[in-house]
Amino acid sequence: MSRRRAHDTEDEGYDHRRNKRRRVSENQEIEDRLESLILRVGERSTSSVESNLEGLVSVLEADLGTFRLKILRILSDCAVRMPEKCTVYTTLVGLLNAKNYKFGGEFVDHMVKTFKESLKMCRWDAARYSLRFLADLVNCHVISATSLLQLLDTMIDVSNEDTVPQVRRDWFVFAVLSTLPWVGRDLYEKKESALESLLLRIEVYLNKRSKKHHNALRVWSSDAPHPQEEYLDCLWAQIRKLRQDNWAEKHIPRPYLVFDSILCEALQHNLPTIVPPPHHDNFEYPMPWVVYRMFDYTDCPDGPNLPGAHSIERFLIEEHLHHIIETYHHERKDCAAQLLSFPYKHKIPLEYCIVEVVFAELFHMPTPRYLDICYGSILIELCKLQPATLPQKSMGFPKFVVFFDFMFM
Repeated sequence: MSRRRAHDTEDEGYDHRRNKRRRVSENQEIEDRLESLILRVGERSTSSVESNLEGLVSVLEADLGTFRLKILRILSDCAVRMPEKCTVYTTLVGLLNAKNYKFGGEFVDHMVKTFKESLKMCRWDAARYSLRFLADLVNCHVISATSLLQLLDTMIDVSNEDTVPQVRRDWFVFAVLSTLPWVGRDLYEKKESALESLLLRIEVYLNKRSKKHHNALRVWSSDAPHPQEEYLDCLWAQIRKLRQDNWAEKHIPRPYLVFDSILCEALQHNLPTIVPPPHHDNFEYPMPWVVYRMFDYTDCPDGPNLPGAHSIERFLIEEHLHHIIETYHHERKDCAAQLLSFPYKHKIPLEYCIVEVVFAELFHMPTPRYLDICYGSILIELCKLQPATLPQKSMGFPKFVVFFDFMFM
């Protein structure tokens, strides 16, 4: 081979490697941009959530051919890690399914896999958020109501298992009950008899389960002035109240309603048969707890009313606030800011809700999730951010001081 041909071959090889690196770099930039767009959709901006969703659907649809797997992974991660934006992402998936039925089916398969893996690995919160997401896809005409009810029935079957810890049976019932606020209305309208049958099975289980743990987990020995209810009993009362109200709640944002004319034309997918993994001795389940109450509507004479103890809105608000603490507890300033930026703060007496949830975590029996100083520092930051309202309206400053004396004595 001549020197010129050898030199030309080396140049061609270098150009090939350089072009390959450029393509990889360009693809990485596109993937990063797609991830950023998906993560930020629905956040505060000058345009509406619906407008953001329409724009994002156009972008994702154009990139599905090349970045399908990346988009699937990001969306399924968002379903688990950002449960507060559940309905935003289900709407996004619904719009994509309406345009690309194959992608919709692939996403459902991906979410089912995530749900099954979460159950197998005892990631109970991730499993519950995955189930909620699958349920909300019924509202977006992605998944059929019949196949979802079959899944919920299968989960309630666990309540009939023998020789397993009660905490296992309790968790599966809790997972189903906590999903119903999102999809109860749709199931009521389409499959009322099947929904009633499911609720009857739940009621039978709740009436026969042992509650020996209740007294041991109570914060106060007295139910005056606020009852200290066992968590499943409280959630069941909230679901019954929601059923009396024909499954109409006032807290969950539902952007898919704007796109109903588009979504209702889409073909739906059926969930496969999903069997919960059997119990193993090394499985650890969430422990029961007692719902801590400090306030009711009589404590909030000014401004918005505090939802009743048995309203589903109270459950949804408290769950969201607990999730904020879980996400941001490592940084007290960020945690306090996020709590006070609660998206529905103008509809509720937010200071009361926050303080009640923080103290519920602090007094959680037998031990709180985090160190006492974590909650104390969050309360201090809250008072710094709301010096004119939070101590006086929430607990009274003298009580605030007594609390810290008690905590560090």
